[in-house]
Amino acid sequence: MVMTKTMEQLQQDVDTYITGFKEGYFPPMELIARLTEELGELSREVQDRYGMKKKKSTEAVRTLEEETGDLLFVLICFANSQQINLSEALDTVLTKFNTRDKDRWTKKEETE
Repeated sequence: MVMTKTMEQLQQDVDTYITGFKEGYFPPMELIARLTEELGELSREVQDRYGMKKKKSTEAVRTLEEETGDLLFVLICFANSQQINLSEALDTVLTKFNTRDKDRWTKKEETE
């Protein structure tokens, strides 16, 4: 049985891990650079699977799950270092999308 964690629990897990080291969180610009790096690695895997540019035989293949996890970890590090509650941030964005963009896309019928 897989137990699903809340965003708050994920943020706490990352905080517990990071604060276990003297160095703590990296500075914001370092975290943004790391976030960009991890996004690039995820993009490379997606490009290899679904895009035109395939990997060379010398390049390691990683799972999309692994690369997405790396990206999420660094994003949580950034949020924690800036005291951003990711659940609240996502709720704010969803509210914006559900108001500003409520008629932007074709909605599925209720019976679908």
